[in-house]
Amino acid sequence: MPPYSPIFGHLPVVAKIMSKLPRDSHNQYLPGLLREAHPGLGPNFYMDTWPFGSPVLFICEPSALHQITQEHSLPKHPDLKEFLRPLANGQDIVTMEGQTWKTWRHIFNPGFTFAHLMTLTPVIVEETLVLCDILKARAKTREVFPMKERIDKFTMDVIGNVVLDTHLNTQRSENTMVNALKRQIRWLVFGSKMNPWERWHPLRRLVHWCCTRQMDEYLYPELDRQISKVQEPNSTPSKSIISLVLHTYLAENPSRSTVDSTFKTFAVSQVKQFLFSGHDTTSSTICYIFYLLSSHPEILSRVEAEHTQVFGQTLTEKLEKLKEESHLLNRLPYTVAVLKETMRLFPVASTLRGGEAEFYVRGSEGQAFPTNGFLVWGVSQPLHRDADYWPQADKFIPDRWLVGPEDPLYPIKGAWRPFEYGPRNCIGQELAMIEMKVAMIVILHLFDVEIAYEDIDRLKPRSPCMVSGERAYQLTLAGPSDGLPVRLKEKVSVEKSE
Repeated sequence: MPPYSPIFGHLPVVAKIMSKLPRDSHNQYLPGLLREAHPGLGPNFYMDTWPFGSPVLFICEPSALHQITQEHSLPKHPDLKEFLRPLANGQDIVTMEGQTWKTWRHIFNPGFTFAHLMTLTPVIVEETLVLCDILKARAKTREVFPMKERIDKFTMDVIGNVVLDTHLNTQRSENTMVNALKRQIRWLVFGSKMNPWERWHPLRRLVHWCCTRQMDEYLYPELDRQISKVQEPNSTPSKSIISLVLHTYLAENPSRSTVDSTFKTFAVSQVKQFLFSGHDTTSSTICYIFYLLSSHPEILSRVEAEHTQVFGQTLTEKLEKLKEESHLLNRLPYTVAVLKETMRLFPVASTLRGGEAEFYVRGSEGQAFPTNGFLVWGVSQPLHRDADYWPQADKFIPDRWLVGPEDPLYPIKGAWRPFEYGPRNCIGQELAMIEMKVAMIVILHLFDVEIAYEDIDRLKPRSPCMVSGERAYQLTLAGPSDGLPVRLKEKVSVEKSE
């Protein structure tokens, strides 16, 4: 445990660390920086931040994380449930528990299988082309812009199409439901907020009520439209996830002639959760892919060569094969290695569990950590940068995912956890991987991406603006700082040169 004050707990230690970080940086940096400042700390330790938050047990080693997610899957912590409650009222598969969670996870699982998602690849390709049309306009002006903002809209449109078979069209216009969702996200507050005005803002409940109403006014009619299509005998079946979910639900409940209100309420809650968690995590990782590739030209060349080898040299060839032979996405080992290495260096999620009486986490050195009354936080970021598990931990080395067990770079089992493991792993991980592969193939074919932090730092100098030597440090929701400012240059394609 870090040095402890009998009066102030760990607040002085935390304050000292946080004073050296940008105010908008992610809290997941804290355990790693505490271990750097106090070398005697092991990978699992306690922290007391009363009165601002629950006491925390940080878990930052594979064997201990295995215990809380796989051997004995601890429940989600009440702080997480309260954080997400305004969004889905506790009716989402992220925070549900017990049989209710099992039922809804079972209902949605078929829609997120790799085989089914591959049939939706053409939809993802079309949304990627919309994104690239918009990026071409940016490339012509050579202006600097935040890439995250554009990729957010792309991933939001993909989820709307894939999950609900609806065209949100946020890439080209405003969408009332999406605007309400984004506004609600900005007003979500976690239990450890130290600013009392942010934590107990008097208008928060009103804002959440208004946002929920706006989202429901859009989502319920869309769900009813899908229900009507499913129940219509001669209609063309949709490939959307919600359509498959409806078919599964009705097949398992043959006595029901229609879909009841309880199902609708839960289904809409899941869609909100997918839109929230799915769009931001995937867009953050896409941004970090281009951030890393821009400073590693030799790796970029290998990625582009693999895309050409598998999908062809021209954009036309690539698009045709993506749509007609989407199984070829499985033949990109180096691209997958780049994706995995990006998510190792910049993980966008962690797991927040609630401790239980009589449940102890066993450390690798034999220590027993009581969990009752603690927020048990399995933190990927310090684990993914831990030199005990990752040789050259801070370096971008995709080849570590391609070597054999005899190589020192070979990843240790359970040390890579961007999607977590166990029954509560990320249901959308296959969709995220497909989205990222398609985006890489098309965007890298069309554009050179130049990172432009120097430009914005000249205009708005501030300090500190780095975390552990990284200018693109992760923000509160894990995206890159300043939205990843970039400048694009459109490539001269084979089609144009001919």
